[in-house]
Amino acid sequence: MCGIAGIVNLTGGRDVPTRDALLRMVGGLRHRGPDEFGIYRGPEAGLAHARLAVIDLATGQQPLANEDGTLWIVFNGEIFNYVELRAQLERLGHRFRTRSDTEVVVHAYEAWGDDAFARLEGQWALALWEETAKRLVLCRDRFGIAPLHFCVHRGRLYFASEVKAIFAADPAIPRAFDALGLQQIFTFWTTVPQQGIFQGIEELQPGHVRTYQNGRVRDSAYWVPQYPESASGAGRFRGTVEDAAVQVRDALERAVQQRMLCADVPVGSYLSGGLDSSLVATLARRFAAGKLQTFSLRFTDGEYDETEFQRLVARSLGSEHHEITVDRAAIAQVFPQVICHTERPILRTAPAPLYLLSQLVHKRGIKVVLTGEGADETFAGYDVFREGKVRRFWARFPDSRMRPLILERLYPYLARSPVSARAMARQFFGRNLAHHDLPGFAHDLRWHTTASLQHLFSEQLRDQINGHDAIAAFLATLPEAFGRWSALAQDQYIEIRTLLSGYLLSSQGDRMLMAHSIEGRFPFLDREVVGIADSLPPEYKLRGLDEKHVLKRVAQNVVPDQILKRKKQPYRAPDALSFLGDDTPDYVEDILDAKNVELAGVFDSSAVERLWRKCKARAGAGQFSNTDNMALVGVLSTQLVHHHFIRHCPGFTVPARLSVDIDRVMSGCHVRDTRRRTAAT
Repeated sequence: MCGIAGIVNLTGGRDVPTRDALLRMVGGLRHRGPDEFGIYRGPEAGLAHARLAVIDLATGQQPLANEDGTLWIVFNGEIFNYVELRAQLERLGHRFRTRSDTEVVVHAYEAWGDDAFARLEGQWALALWEETAKRLVLCRDRFGIAPLHFCVHRGRLYFASEVKAIFAADPAIPRAFDALGLQQIFTFWTTVPQQGIFQGIEELQPGHVRTYQNGRVRDSAYWVPQYPESASGAGRFRGTVEDAAVQVRDALERAVQQRMLCADVPVGSYLSGGLDSSLVATLARRFAAGKLQTFSLRFTDGEYDETEFQRLVARSLGSEHHEITVDRAAIAQVFPQVICHTERPILRTAPAPLYLLSQLVHKRGIKVVLTGEGADETFAGYDVFREGKVRRFWARFPDSRMRPLILERLYPYLARSPVSARAMARQFFGRNLAHHDLPGFAHDLRWHTTASLQHLFSEQLRDQINGHDAIAAFLATLPEAFGRWSALAQDQYIEIRTLLSGYLLSSQGDRMLMAHSIEGRFPFLDREVVGIADSLPPEYKLRGLDEKHVLKRVAQNVVPDQILKRKKQPYRAPDALSFLGDDTPDYVEDILDAKNVELAGVFDSSAVERLWRKCKARAGAGQFSNTDNMALVGVLSTQLVHHHFIRHCPGFTVPARLSVDIDRVMSGCHVRDTRRRTAAT
């Protein structure tokens, strides 16, 4: 993964993007790509790139062009089938100067236009600039693994992998919260693209292409999830569950192989101790050059710790295993840096330990790691899917005394399970049972629980929201075929559209990895793996309440039996308690001070003061409600976003040297040999 950025004039004027602006943008992204830097500047457009060298270390510098220099690209990500695509393109007469996957994308676009993107297997965000046609193309991978933000200001389009680079480009770009973005965060835990958290700055939708030409903007989807529309519908898997396990195993093995071998640097693997990462790491060992390097998080809080299972898998792999132990104080200490990289509020501290884990990976000299992310979405591993199934079962006979007892089989991993008190559980999970056949039913409880935090919002912010309903607005964007999918497929689609892209792959994924220049790869989000998973009958994925049923069959005789048989334990971390006690950092009290709360304008200062007093009073008991946990973390993170990005303008050190320096404005200079290092002026 790398960092990309650019500026394009949309009005046809001759207001040339400045070198200083492009250098500031690349300076803001240097953590994403510290190895090499490059810029291209023409009369209408400027491109900038910060490179993390993973493939073609010698000749893969960017910005990169076609043979005649009329088509330029900045690319962030990896194309895992680029060798096969290159062979196809060579048969069509295309010639290559590098061994990079980036150049394959350039020629693929020349050959197939926008249709090229559907042929790519990988993870990416890219910008293509056609000099002659004056056409800009932005594109993002199917699931939004690679980030891409954009805004229009004074007739110019600014785009970048991270918002901080857009702010660095021009201090005149307004820096303010977007009220609807905040409402989405405090409903879905994240914004849903194109919605952003800052006014005027949007995020490209996953699986989409966006083009700018002659004052026109066009958006199109090159990929959308597809699920069978009936038990006998087209595209539905016809074999047995054993047949499905064989196909999934073969596809997953190919996906892991691609992601291990498609690199000119060593590839490691995260190991959480759960099924997904254990399966990925076990398959990865087959393709590792030498010992596989594995990395795990430990917690001093026993409720969150999975050391026993992590070490068990590491021993079975014979991997070179590395661990980092995280306590509450460490979470609080790094939280401001974490928010600098998430660039948005978060309601859980879970990204913070992953920030520290990627720091460990960097110290060990590894640039790429595989993770098990995506398995829960594609193979139905989350509690929200089981909740939805139980509640729909209950809803058929809402007066039944027996059916709601199945709720007690949920959340076996929680010390304070929400189903431990029967009366409260029935009241909570029995909400809106009459709506069991409506879109969003399974997610309704989580969304409304999170939205209850909006009582902390200031009157000023409420006025800006002006009665807007974030849930209704999102549900209005569901595809026409949605109602013809199975209930489980509907729940999976919503989870992918909301939590996966904006939180798990961004705040908890790419941003924590790239904070320390680490690229994450996700075999479970491979195009073939997902295609098979989406075609499976619901009962192959969620059999009764046995989540990821077919994946467990895949893992038989592959991972240790103890991993297969253990109770599910999702990744979690200590939340509000991290910010309380003798080790509380000074910034916490300061950021929650009434003056700073009022300055940000998001929350009512009196409500925040009451919340803070309540949390301090209960800290001794070591226990908070789920709502108070989210509230405190959400307030702290929002205040930190305001402090870092709105109240203060981010400043960055521009690179002293460039590997690529193409300037077609200053004396028509054009450096064709991208391997030549030239001084930045």
